[in-house]
Order: sequence, then structure tokens, then C-alpha cells
Amino acid sequence: MKPSRSSASATRPLDDLLFSQGFGTRRICSGQVQAGMVQVNGQVVDDPSARFSPDGLVLTVSGVDWPFYEKALVILHKPVGYECSQKPKHHPSVLKLLPPPLRERGMQPIGRLDLESTGMLLLTDDGALIHRATHPKRHVPKVYRATTARPIEPEQIAKLLAGVVLMDDPSPVRAVACHATGERELEITLSEGKYHQVRRMLAAVGNHVEALHRFQTGLLTMPADLAEGKWCWVTPEQQALLFGAELPKPTPTA
Repeated sequence: MKPSRSSASATRPLDDLLFSQGFGTRRICSGQVQAGMVQVNGQVVDDPSARFSPDGLVLTVSGVDWPFYEKALVILHKPVGYECSQKPKHHPSVLKLLPPPLRERGMQPIGRLDLESTGMLLLTDDGALIHRATHPKRHVPKVYRATTARPIEPEQIAKLLAGVVLMDDPSPVRAVACHATGERELEITLSEGKYHQVRRMLAAVGNHVEALHRFQTGLLTMPADLAEGKWCWVTPEQQALLFGAELPKPTPTA
């Protein structure tokens, strides 16, 4: 396959493109190309120095398609039993669920889910994106589905919306939105990220969370067909949804 006709300044050698995507050292990447293991936009290329534009580039390495992203952002459907840490203490890291190239790129979770919680976990190698998404002034809403031990009472919903005081924080915290979806199930939207916040808020109103699942961040929702333990890319267009529902700072409850 012939290299892209784009100008040299807008193109990069194939082994460098592979290296940037986490496929190993430049030497390893060069060897993969020479061995015929790499296709570019569907055609085998065996010259490591062949230059291509990254724009819209799709690499295929050992039969696996890999769209080129200068910075990666993915959604992982987190199962129970995984820690959201690069250095887990007692259980496997969620990073074990990502393919080696993404792990090689230094992916980090944007926010966390506790060991027993499931659902939407965003991971990226873009430090600026992590800062933007987690900065306290941003208030990017996150939507959870909680299954409770006891039936949900209207008074509990009212208290969650009005604000409750957690044991280690004198300032009340409140849900941005909350409604029952079943006798023992509710959806709750938070714009803050305190430790075990949903579980502690439900405990503060006299109930107990038995299962917790996050399925939306901003206006970005987890694909319904994404199975537990699986991941998918977030495109630049979808990334805009992440910040499409930023909220003003919650008004403290007296």
C-alpha cells in the first residue's frame, strides 16, 4: 500500500504511529510492520518508515481494528470485584480489563466506582480531560440506579432532594434529581463526587443500598449492549456529551 499523499509535516512514520498507540517499543512496532502484521485502512504495509496522516486512520494489528486517537477515551462496563486503582490492594484493577495497548498508554479512571458497584467507568490517558471532568467547579452530573434493602418511601426521596448531612461532613449534600423506579429501586443524579456518596446518602435517610449501577455521566450514556467487563471507544463527538449537562454549583441547604 502506498503512503498517504499528505504533506510530510502532516504525516508520521507507521512505526511511530503504532508506538503512540501503545503497541510496544519502536523496535517492536517496526518488527510488527516488517512481519506483515499491520494493515492501514485495510491494506498490509510492511515498511515501518511509510508515512501516513493520523486523521481518520484505522490500523489493523494482528487482525484487530484500531482507530487512531492521539488521546484515548473509553467506557468500561465495570463489574463487581474490581478496584479503580492502578495499584490495587486486595482485588484486581479495572485496568486488567483493558487490552495491553491501552494499559501501555497509562490509562486512568475519571472518577471511581467502589468495589461492589457496577456500570459506567470512563478511562483516558488525557490528563487535561481528567482535570476538566473532575474539577470541583465543573459539577458534571452522574446518574445511578440503586437497589435498596427496604421499600423506598416518598419522605426518603424528599430528604435526598432537600439535602442530608453525612457523618464526616457538616455541609449538607443533596441529589440533583431523584425518583423511584420500583418499590426498591431509584435513580439518583449527583453533581459531586464524595466517597461512597450514594450509599451514605441512602443510609442517612434510613435505607441501605444493596446494588449500585452508574449508567450516565453528563449526557453520555453507557451503551445498552456493552456487557460487563467490556469496553468501547468514546468518539470526539460523543466526548462533547460528557460536558453537555454541566450544572451550577449546588446551593447549600440551610
